Amino acid sequence: MATSNIDLSSTHWRKSSYSNGSGGECVEVADGLPGVVPVRDSKVTDGSVLVIPAAAWSPFVSAVTTGELTA
Repeated sequence: MATSNIDLSSTHWRKSSYSNGSGGECVEVADGLPGVVPVRDSKVTDGSVLVIPAAAWSPFVSAVTTGELTA
């Protein structure tokens, strides 16, 4: 799938529950796109978007949740 062909113009973004309320570490994700999970910095909404394969997203979230990935 060519990620440059994905139309994100009407995408509904939601802030990650791991983002804090003081303006730091703000990540937004978009749901509802088959096979991919778009991710962006909520402080730069017109900036770049990472488009992650859905098959890689779940293991990533699990690793973050269980503490396997740390900063």
